[in-house]
Amino acid sequence: MNKKALNIVKNILVWTLVVFTAFIMVFTIFSVNTFDKTDRDIFGYKFFIVLSDSMSDTFRSGDVIISKEVDPSTRVVGDIITYISQADGSYNEVITHKIRSITKDEDGELAFVTYGTTAEKSAEEIVSSPYVLGKYSFRLPWIGHLFQFMKTTEGYVICILVPFLLLIIYNGFIAFNA
Repeated sequence: MNKKALNIVKNILVWTLVVFTAFIMVFTIFSVNTFDKTDRDIFGYKFFIVLSDSMSDTFRSGDVIISKEVDPSTRVVGDIITYISQADGSYNEVITHKIRSITKDEDGELAFVTYGTTAEKSAEEIVSSPYVLGKYSFRLPWIGHLFQFMKTTEGYVICILVPFLLLIIYNGFIAFNA
């Protein structure tokens, strides 16, 4: 292999590493500041990582789902909503379920009876409209697994530290040989 071809391959590898590292950095900053944050959104959209398979016919554990903020009074039976649970066993957890029926809570406010489509059994909790975060819009398959991996020590080392160290070593090698 001649020197020019070797130089082209080297440049492609370096730029691939730079782009990968930049993507991971942007992804990490974005995900840390938006995923699973009930008080944060981007243009009215909230991002959540699915942790169970209670809605496996629509999305699965490890998917990222995107819910759009909407007026709860516009929801109809069959819509999928994301809400903050007030039930004892899951207090303050974010849950996304399908609306089985529309009712009123003990204060007379609009409320929803929901269910996970996998079990087809209604949730025991009635979801009051102030706890509704939005209506399910779409999903990004498997992205949640990547985010959860990135939050581990191994994920940080493999996806952020190693690429940066490789770039530093490469630049040091180039500077030393210049």
